[in-house]
Amino acid sequence: MREIDLEVGERLRRLREGRGLSQRQLALRAGVTNGMISLIEQNRTSPSVALLRKILQGFPISLAEFFSQDLPPADRVFYRADQLVELSGRLLAPGGPVVSRRQVGNLEGRSLQILHERYPPGADTGPDMLQHVSEEGGVVVRGRIELTVGDQTESLGPGDAYLFDSTTPHRFRNVSDGECQLISACTPPYL
Repeated sequence: MREIDLEVGERLRRLREGRGLSQRQLALRAGVTNGMISLIEQNRTSPSVALLRKILQGFPISLAEFFSQDLPPADRVFYRADQLVELSGRLLAPGGPVVSRRQVGNLEGRSLQILHERYPPGADTGPDMLQHVSEEGGVVVRGRIELTVGDQTESLGPGDAYLFDSTTPHRFRNVSDGECQLISACTPPYL
């Protein structure tokens, strides 16, 4: 196996896990089979440049960025602000403001996901309530967020917190004129 092949498979796996995506999720985003993602990550096949470009659109990231990025090691402990992994786009309401969700580290071997979330004025998690198998909690750091969990709705400000079973339908909305920032956690991670 050539060294570049090993680098592509390892880089793809670490990038995918760092973004909190399963092989199936990346495959759906990229329009390829999850079997192809698995084969590349295991270095059982070497992707063409065209196929690799197509897969990288699932993040999205360019070929140049893919090969030039320093991916965080799996056992890393400390992260600078610019080293958090942006997950935005997953909770973007069509035509609405972009919600920034930055993840601490990658999820390889982890049962806890920690996020720094930013909601601009008017931003929300979309018209459909979220539901996933996790427990979720967080603290409002700045601004105000309206959180609906099941039939309960509350407006939370700086220092206020929440903790709930994420199988209960829920939604986050910034109904204020300023940006809202949260530090949140999910266990197991919400992919």
